Amino acid sequence: MNLDEGKPGGRDTEAFKHFKQTGKNKYIGDKSCLRNGESLYLTSCSGCHGHLAEGKVGPGLNDNYWTYPSNTTDVGLFSTIWGGANGMMGPHNEDLNPDEALQIITWIRHLYTGPVQDAVWLNAEQKKNYKPYKEGKHFSKDEKGQCKPLEQ
Repeated sequence: MNLDEGKPGGRDTEAFKHFKQTGKNKYIGDKSCLRNGESLYLTSCSGCHGHLAEGKVGPGLNDNYWTYPSNTTDVGLFSTIWGGANGMMGPHNEDLNPDEALQIITWIRHLYTGPVQDAVWLNAEQKKNYKPYKEGKHFSKDEKGQCKPLEQ
């Protein structure tokens, strides 16, 4: 996977540098990143995976069954988004930069409704505070956190 190719930008953020070193997404649970991730997901992913990641043409992403088991990890899901996968899932590295992909992963993880013990992307503290997604929760453009509002 060549991270130098694709849409410019998003390679110099603290979160992406951390992700490259550790394979962990620092944005998980950050409301400002959830706000952006929702918008990016609805634009880039919902047509195939559904507005709530329930699955349509593409597989569901909100439960504990993974068509591609590597997607249980943030590295695996990033690789699938960035480089594509078997079947109809094409690469999104031309329409998303790496930091935007991390924000989408944050939203996908937020939509999860499966058993907490299967959410391997959550740390112990996050698992303790885990609540399954309930439809209707949105985040304002004024949310403070690591992610600046997306440019319109």
